Amino acid sequence: MNDNIGVHARVCGLSGGDQMACKPSVTQPNPPPPSARCCAGLLHADWGCLCSYKNSKLLPQLGIDVNLIMQLPTKCNVPHPAHC
Repeated sequence: MNDNIGVHARVCGLSGGDQMACKPSVTQPNPPPPSARCCAGLLHADWGCLCSYKNSKLLPQLGIDVNLIMQLPTKCNVPHPAHC
């Protein structure tokens, strides 16, 4: 079985590389500001899809803070839906 399959999967319009670029910024503690690569990827994100993960129990198990995901558009100055 290929353990890296998730790294290459496109999720909600974000490529595996975009996801990896954003991961430090959505992982506690002390997340850094999003990188230029992360912000560029967000321009193609499907925010309706991402909002569907807002109450996910899986993401916190992976060390991802959903609240930090929802802050990315503001931090990157990219358009996003007003409410999830």
